Amino acid sequence: MKLPSILALGATLGATLVAAPAFADVEPFPKDFQTKMIKVEDAELYVRVGGQGPAVVLLHGYGETGDMWAPLAARLAARHTVIVPDLRGMGLSSHPKGGFDKANQGHDITSVVDALHVDQFDLVTHDIGNMVGFALATQIPKRVTSFTLMDAPVPGVGPWEEILKNPLLWHFRFGGPDMERLVAGRERIYLDRFWNEFSADPKRFDEASRKHYAKLYARPGAMHSGFAQFAAFDQDAIDNRTWLAKGEKLPMPVLAIGGEKSFGTMMATVMQPAASNVQGAVIKASGHWLMEEQPKATVDVIEKFIDSKK
Repeated sequence: MKLPSILALGATLGATLVAAPAFADVEPFPKDFQTKMIKVEDAELYVRVGGQGPAVVLLHGYGETGDMWAPLAARLAARHTVIVPDLRGMGLSSHPKGGFDKANQGHDITSVVDALHVDQFDLVTHDIGNMVGFALATQIPKRVTSFTLMDAPVPGVGPWEEILKNPLLWHFRFGGPDMERLVAGRERIYLDRFWNEFSADPKRFDEASRKHYAKLYARPGAMHSGFAQFAAFDQDAIDNRTWLAKGEKLPMPVLAIGGEKSFGTMMATVMQPAASNVQGAVIKASGHWLMEEQPKATVDVIEKFIDSKK
């Protein structure tokens, strides 16, 4: 490893705001996108919704928020209803005390689509979003019509233990009160390490995006919640191995995308033991941050895969 239309949803959404990224430093969502806080058990998720047609749910990962998906949302919205939440404790979602295991967060996303009266949907994920998406797909497989994962492993699935040995992934075990004190006021320094080391070319993760996400991760409770995402990995691995031990496999078509300079073809290897229909794709000249480094190529591959099922 190298390393339903907006008009139809209007009554459901109630009072909404035009969707724009917090602090407006990165590409905005299309003007017809709206936002709402949606209640999910012990938290509230900040959710962007726009477009019309069959639904697509986009889940972000660590070091970013749902704002990362603006270019893909703009492309898909002409033929799809696009639903983009911030995961619990991240972005503009609330910061609950717990519930960061990915099985619980899978239920979060089910609550979101239920609140929007969406039955079936395509699922597109990146980084920790892969882990939440995997849990979601195991919980409600008949409702997930396709699953695209990008450039991150899934705890307990495939070569998980070998992947953990990579020294670049030391942050998986970094967290706790002392670590939070170390990064307090230094969030940009901490996050730059990920944006630099996991990029094929760090300049492609531009300064405006870095400022934007650093501000969001400097919000009260944000780093604590981020560390909690990683602290749950051991439980996530247990949950996923329990599911695999039953002989289960995901039935929907799966597209496993890796950056050429990051996971590459390893993404398909990760998913083979857990899904019955896996395709692989590699985005050239990209590291981990595919939507920042090679947005057009990444959007093209995802759109083609989703539309190929229609």
